[in-house]
Amino acid sequence: MTQHDSVCARLHAIEALLRQHQLWQETAPQPEAFASTQPFCLDTLEPFEWLQWVLLPRMHALLDGRHPLPQNFAVAPYYEMALDAAHPARVVMLVELERLDALFAGEDA
Repeated sequence: MTQHDSVCARLHAIEALLRQHQLWQETAPQPEAFASTQPFCLDTLEPFEWLQWVLLPRMHALLDGRHPLPQNFAVAPYYEMALDAAHPARVVMLVELERLDALFAGEDA
């Protein structure tokens, strides 16, 4: 399995978790929410919104275009801090995000 295939599988797993935990949104945030200059749009989007509306589409665009993938990429540390410890999706989402991060660190996921 290529790195692109592995990343695609992780992205689909993240989407499945968002849907399973009823965090998937049918309507996109307002366009101005995407104009944020903050990492993860933390001033305009909730953490799960950023996953759905920024990370997933951008990563799929890179994959679809067969573009080079980022190196030394990590999102799990942000989610460790951003997600409430009591959130029901926290643990499973962190596992998937760590698996995704590992693909960009050259580790096996």
